[in-house]
Amino acid sequence: MRRFRGALLASALLAVCPGHAQTAPAADAGGARLSVGGTASGYYLQYGEVKVLGATAFVDLDTLRHVGFEGEARWLTFHQTHDINATTYLGGVRYSRFFGRFQPYAKGLVGVGQFNYPYNLGKDSTLVVAPGAGLDYRLSDRIRWRAVDFEYQLWPEFHYGQMSSYGVSSGLKFKIF
Repeated sequence: MRRFRGALLASALLAVCPGHAQTAPAADAGGARLSVGGTASGYYLQYGEVKVLGATAFVDLDTLRHVGFEGEARWLTFHQTHDINATTYLGGVRYSRFFGRFQPYAKGLVGVGQFNYPYNLGKDSTLVVAPGAGLDYRLSDRIRWRAVDFEYQLWPEFHYGQMSSYGVSSGLKFKIF
């Protein structure tokens, strides 16, 4: 019996080797994802009560802590009525979460808007404040479909009093890193 215990103890001591393990971190160390994309947009402009179409280019910087930044440029120049169109350059904060392939988000943007009056009688540049929300759907590791992006734009210093516009966009988003 002593031999058996001795052999068991010797094999246990020989089987012991340094253990290499890694635990999950208590908190993430940060990190970010940079993406660029483009959408087609349809908007209603309060001035002239017109509906215009356009294109949007955007950049998203998402962090692993759910808070990120978005910058966008929107040119509402298609399907014009009496040459009424608008262009906006906005940037701000966005909050997003991941649920499988879905990424809903909310955003608050501020920037400058350029408005072209009917029959090209003049242009106006003014402050634009734009809250919004949307939903991205992951198609692959690098490509997302921006299924819907809703934005309500407030032009508080518009020449003829406060103006608002709202619209929806849809397009693609490509991950850079």
